[in-house]
Amino acid sequence: MNDAMLPGEARFWDLAQPMLGRAEVTRSTMMGLPCLRWNGAFFASCDRRNGDLLVKLAETRIDALVAEGRAKPFAPAGRRFREWAAIPDDRSRTWKRLLDEALEFAIEHPAPRKTKKKG
Repeated sequence: MNDAMLPGEARFWDLAQPMLGRAEVTRSTMMGLPCLRWNGAFFASCDRRNGDLLVKLAETRIDALVAEGRAKPFAPAGRRFREWAAIPDDRSRTWKRLLDEALEFAIEHPAPRKTKKKG
C-alpha cells in the first residue's frame, strides 16, 4: 500500500483489482479522484479526502441508500450528483456488493456516445 493512501483508497483498489481483469474496466481519474470506468463511463471512485467509496447507481437506489442512512449524497462543491453516493469507510463491509452493483448499472445503462459536430 502506498503510504499516501488512506485506508479507504487502499481497500477500494483491493476490491477493484478483480474487475480490472475485464478488458472493458479501466483505471482513470474523475475530478482528480481515482476511479473505475466501464467502456469509458465512470461507475466508481474513492474520495481521497475522506476515504469514502463513491458509486454511480440509479437515482432511486441512491435516494434509498441515503434515506436508510447507508450512504451520503455525493455533492462536491455543494452540487449534488443525483446518481452518485458516498459510502463511508465505516460501512466498508458493503463496498464489494455496491461496487458490483455499480458495475452492473454501468453495463445495463451505457453512457451515450458523443458524436462530433459537423462543421
